[in-house]
Amino acid sequence: MNAIVALCHFCELHGPRTLFCTEVLHSPLPQGASSGDISGQNEQAEEEEGGIQMSSRIRSHSPAEGASADSSSPGPKKSDMCEGCRSLAGGHPGFVSHDKETSIKYVSHQHPNHPQLFSIVRQACVRSLSCEVCPGREGPIFFGDEQHGFVFSHTFFIKDSLARGFQRWYSIITIMMDRIYLINSWPFLLGKIRGIIDELQGKALKVFEAEQFGCPQRAQRMNTAFTPFLHQRNGNAARSLTSLTNDENLWACLHTSFAWLLKACGSRLTEKLLEGAPTEDTLVQMEKLADLREESEGWDGSEEEEKPSSQPDVAEGQELSKCSPETSLMPDCNRWNVAHRRLSVFRSLRHMRQVLGASAFRMLAWHVLMGNQVIWKARDMDLVQSAFDVLRTMLPVGCVRIIPYSDQYEEAYRCNFLGLSPHVQIPSHILSSEFAVLVEVRAATRSTLYPTLLEDEQSLNKYEFVVTSGSPVAADRVGPTILNKIEAALTNQNLSVDVVDQCLVCLKEEWMNKVKVLFKFTKVDSRPKEDTQKLLSILGAAEEDNVKLLKFWMTGLSKTYKSHLMSTVRSPTSSESRN
Repeated sequence: MNAIVALCHFCELHGPRTLFCTEVLHSPLPQGASSGDISGQNEQAEEEEGGIQMSSRIRSHSPAEGASADSSSPGPKKSDMCEGCRSLAGGHPGFVSHDKETSIKYVSHQHPNHPQLFSIVRQACVRSLSCEVCPGREGPIFFGDEQHGFVFSHTFFIKDSLARGFQRWYSIITIMMDRIYLINSWPFLLGKIRGIIDELQGKALKVFEAEQFGCPQRAQRMNTAFTPFLHQRNGNAARSLTSLTNDENLWACLHTSFAWLLKACGSRLTEKLLEGAPTEDTLVQMEKLADLREESEGWDGSEEEEKPSSQPDVAEGQELSKCSPETSLMPDCNRWNVAHRRLSVFRSLRHMRQVLGASAFRMLAWHVLMGNQVIWKARDMDLVQSAFDVLRTMLPVGCVRIIPYSDQYEEAYRCNFLGLSPHVQIPSHILSSEFAVLVEVRAATRSTLYPTLLEDEQSLNKYEFVVTSGSPVAADRVGPTILNKIEAALTNQNLSVDVVDQCLVCLKEEWMNKVKVLFKFTKVDSRPKEDTQKLLSILGAAEEDNVKLLKFWMTGLSKTYKSHLMSTVRSPTSSESRN
C-alpha cells in the first residue's frame, strides 16, 4: 500500500510537529541511506513477523547528500526543535524493515527525506492538530484533497504531569492518494490505530500516576497561582514521548507497528476482475456438485438408518462404490485415483499430437468433437486417465462423460470416453461403427520406437499407438471449423502451451454461444427448418460437421440456462412483449 503513517505532536513552543513517520519504498533505499550498521552496534538476529523481515540492523537515513541538516534538509532546523518535538536524536539513523515476499522496504524516520513528501506530511500534521478536529478533540476524522492526498487522522491525549492541563496532544495520521481505498480501510485502520494509542496512553498513565504520587503538581501550582504562566515554563516542561512513557524502545516498537499496519492494510483489500455472468462450464460444474452433495447427503442418511455404526467396513465399501462408473461420469469425480497417479503422461494437446502423429490425432480429435465414443485400450491406467484429461479440454464440461477404466465394454450412451484393459472384447459392430474410435496402446517393438521420444519421453518410448475407426477422417476433409482452428494453434510454435489453452477456452465459449442461439431458435421458439438453415449460415456453421457439432454440444447446456429460457418464454410479460 502506497501510504505514509506518521505520529504528530502539538508542541506548546513550536506548534504542530511530525515526530515519527513510516513510508513504503518499492525501490532501493532513498538517497543518503547507507547499508552499513551503526558503529559500535553489533548485528542482532533477524526476526520475521507477519511476512516482514524485521531487521535490528538500523540503517542510516541522513539528509540529502552534500547538504547539511540545518540548511537544505526538508525538516525544521535544530534551533526550532525542543525535546518534546524531537523523536530521534541528531544524526540518529532511521529504521528499515524488509518484506521478503514483495521486496518492499518500510523506512521510519522523523521526517520524509523527499521535499514533496515532507510538505504533504507537514500539511497533514498541521491540519490534524489545528483545524481538522472532531468534537471532544479526541477521535478519528477524514480530510484531504486530490493535490495533497487524503488523510485518516486520530487525535488523542497523553498524560504529562508537567504540561498545561496535565496532558499533551498527539495524533496518528495515515496519508494516501487513493480516497476510495482509504475510506474502505477506515474500520481496519480505526481498530489497529486505536490499539496503538491505548498502549501509549497506558504507559504514560503509569508514569503520570507515579510522578503525581511522588510530587503532586496540582498543589504546587495552586501555591504559585499568581505567578505569570510564562515564567513557569522551563526547559523540562516539553518532555519527549519516550520520557512520558518511560520506554527507551518506543520508536523501534512504533516502527514495527507502523510497518505491519502498512503491510496488513495493503493486503486486506485486493482487486478482482469481474468477467460477467458465469460460463456454461461453471454452471454445469455447480449443478453437478450440487447433485453430488444431495446424493451424498441422501446416502449418508439412509446409511445411518440401516447401519448406525456397527459395521464400519461395510460403510467404507459403500462409500467406495459411490465413485463407481456411474458417478465417474461427473468431471469432478475423476479423482478416483489421483492420490496414486504419477505425473501426467500427456502434458498437453500439442504433446499428444506429436506422439500420435498429425493424421491420427486429427481423426481422434474429430471423433471427440462430434461426440462419438472414444475407446482407449491399455494396461497403464495412468496413461488412459492422462489421455482423457487432455482430450476433454476440447469439449464443454456438460458434454464429458468418462468411465476411466473398466473390465467390460460400456455402451456409448453411458460414456463418450471409455478406458478398457487389453483383454476386454469389444463388440464387432462397435469396431466397424462410424460413431466410435479405438486407440490401442501396444508394447512397441524396437522397429516402432519413436526416435524423437527416446531421450525425453521415458514413459512413452515403450508404447505403440494404433488409432482405428469405422469412419476414418480423410486428410482432405474440411471438418468442423473449431478443429481446424485448434490444429492451427497447435502447429504454431510461436504460441506457448498456456496461450494455446487460452485460445481453446475462447473457441469453446464462441461455439457455446452459437449453441445457445441455435437452442433458443429451434427448441424454444420452434422455428421452421428454412429459418434454421439461414441462421446456421449467419453463424458460419452451415457445413455438415459444424451442424453435428452444434447438436452434440447442445446436450452440454446447463439446466439453469435451459430452465431460464423456458420460464422466460412461458411468462405472460414476455409473451406480451413478443406480440
